[in-house]
Amino acid sequence: MSEPQGSEGTTQRLPVLEKAPDQRDQSASAAAYGPPPGLEDGAGGERRFWSARRVPAGIVALLLLLVAGFFLYDIAAVRADRPAMHWRRELARQLAERPLDDIWVLIGAGVAAALGLWLIVLAATPGLRGVLPMSRTHPDVRAGLHRDAAAMVLRDRAMEVAGVQSARVRVRRRKADVRAVSHFRELDDVRGDLDVTLTEAITALGLARPPALSVHVVRTTRKKG
Repeated sequence: MSEPQGSEGTTQRLPVLEKAPDQRDQSASAAAYGPPPGLEDGAGGERRFWSARRVPAGIVALLLLLVAGFFLYDIAAVRADRPAMHWRRELARQLAERPLDDIWVLIGAGVAAALGLWLIVLAATPGLRGVLPMSRTHPDVRAGLHRDAAAMVLRDRAMEVAGVQSARVRVRRRKADVRAVSHFRELDDVRGDLDVTLTEAITALGLARPPALSVHVVRTTRKKG
């Protein structure tokens, strides 16, 4: 399709559009943007939700219950003038005879240290990485949005943009990665519309820390037949 010929002044203003002459052959267009403006102020007070850690707490409680039960039964048996259980006598003998540089002693110490470090990390970190905290509208109410739900909303909004054939969205704590496939229109035009639409969608989510937006648009591959 040929461009309509106009005056010389109109022709000279074309470079202002910042489009390369070979843009029609472009197969991909990508850009990264920061969080939507005006949403970062005052958002630092919202923290992540803390996980209940039910599974680790249940495992630790069960192990402590079993160990305490075995020792309590053995102590009661000894107090009743019965011999101590074989496993406790063997454990006492092994601890008394094995040197500290023994391979099994080192392995046991390493496993115990790793389990202790794991429990400390669980106790000091909030967890629930899949839940994004939302801005508070009431001081006594906290709300969160799951990443999958946020990604679904952004994908639905991306599919509303003209020229988008398919879209894939991945939302993380600090970044929303959008990869779209376009089957018509210029890629930069599609990407620009996606930028505007998805920025509005991120704003509408009401997140305390809006993720930065990364948009990548590629041309669909047409099968020749």
